[in-house]
Amino acid sequence: MADATRDPERRPDPDALLALAGQSGRGRLTLFLGAAPGVGKTYAMLARARRLKAEGSDIVVGLAETHGRAETGALLDGLEVLPRRQVAYQGRLVEEFDLDAALTPAPRPYRR
Repeated sequence: MADATRDPERRPDPDALLALAGQSGRGRLTLFLGAAPGVGKTYAMLARARRLKAEGSDIVVGLAETHGRAETGALLDGLEVLPRRQVAYQGRLVEEFDLDAALTPAPRPYRR
């Protein structure tokens, strides 16, 4: 959701970010698909993220919903997790993925 109170001057230029991404080589996108809740998508993603971090990759979790599962929550320990953004929606505050925080270049101070 767009937030009119954010300063558009502070938001990184998308073209500059794409140019920067092109300088660092090719990235990879991995999709974890599951037909039903509770089949292990989040668990598998976080387990892989921990493995990649141990191998030296820069890992940032944008949004992870553990649904109260302690084993899944434990996989977040030691990973950098972006704070969720609070947005007013139909008279209440809801939390959502913060795209602006995700686009902010390193260093990122968000640690769990």
